[in-house]
Amino acid sequence: MKQLNIGLFGFGVVGEGIYQVLSQKPQLKSNIRKIVIKHPDKKRNAPSELFSVNMDDILEDDKIDVVIELIDDADAAFEIAKKALQKGKDVVSANKKMIAQHHVELIDLQRENNVSFLYEAAVCGSVPILRNLEEYYDNDLLNYVRGIVNGSTNYILTKMRSGTETYDVALKAAQENGFAESDPTLDVEGIDASYKLSIITLHAFGRLISSKDVLRKGITSLKPDDFQYAAEKGYIIKLIANSTISEDGRLIPTVLPTFVDKRETLALVNNEYNGVLIGSALADEQFLYGKGAGRFPTSSAVLSDISALRYNYKYELRKGFVNGFDGNLPVIRKFYIGFNTGTPFDSSIFTSIDELYRSREHEYITGEIELNKLRDSGILTDKNLSIIAFT
Repeated sequence: MKQLNIGLFGFGVVGEGIYQVLSQKPQLKSNIRKIVIKHPDKKRNAPSELFSVNMDDILEDDKIDVVIELIDDADAAFEIAKKALQKGKDVVSANKKMIAQHHVELIDLQRENNVSFLYEAAVCGSVPILRNLEEYYDNDLLNYVRGIVNGSTNYILTKMRSGTETYDVALKAAQENGFAESDPTLDVEGIDASYKLSIITLHAFGRLISSKDVLRKGITSLKPDDFQYAAEKGYIIKLIANSTISEDGRLIPTVLPTFVDKRETLALVNNEYNGVLIGSALADEQFLYGKGAGRFPTSSAVLSDISALRYNYKYELRKGFVNGFDGNLPVIRKFYIGFNTGTPFDSSIFTSIDELYRSREHEYITGEIELNKLRDSGILTDKNLSIIAFT
């Protein structure tokens, strides 16, 4: 088992957690040699000689063979990862935006320089989805991967389901508990989940997609009336990321608020937990579950990647990576669209209508909509409309 000499970028809650664990457990044979930070005047719980503001103190140090990147800036993270790989250093990252935007280039750099680029922590916190897709399902015929991949939104939806907390109150609680950022846009608008889904899709199917290819709607438009409808019908509302291969081989990537039957597995995934279902032609359906948000779940995934590096582990991407999306979504799904009474809405978007309801304050329509039409109509960005898919 080889010794790892690590250069760490970022010393936030996760970075400090990694430092503390590696310092206290010499049996992990991983030594942090230098830590690059942005604000040198901030007091930190580590020896001052470890810290630097110069990235070259890590990138140009030939004794450092592993770079751990834990910063928020996706552009800066890409430059760090790129230079580190070019220098022949292994890289561990938790930056899903950076990976989603530069996936192929980073994988190519890994191969060209015969190093490892690992990023389990970027996807589902403590849930080892990528390693399972790479190893256990490397030769299996998968039909879909779908689930809850953002702990922040799941925490908010869990609180809102009680009927006593509005979106704003639930969001504040998520922020106070460290599950949501001060600017929660990436989480609550489904952008974070779209980044993660694009990464998952490559490992599951060998299909390369952009996060912009994902049909997306966040949770900010959801209202108490929507949760009341769900309760009456026996559903739980979850933000579901879903990559499905249709019968004709077409990839359908979506991130949408979704009614999940309360008896189904994903309905039982609450608070900051993540849960992912893997549908297989041979093994039927498998379920992975664990904490997806917070300091310790992310630290757990980073430590797992560090451990894998001691055995020279690499993502092989045996299914390859081909362009996985042609922009066409000729699939019809059932939806619920709710809005305040009197809000202008053109119901002709529905191919067929199952249910119409109107009260003094609230209206909703359920029925079938083609995904192409839903995307092209522009209503996904309308803050006045609750748009929820049925499973």
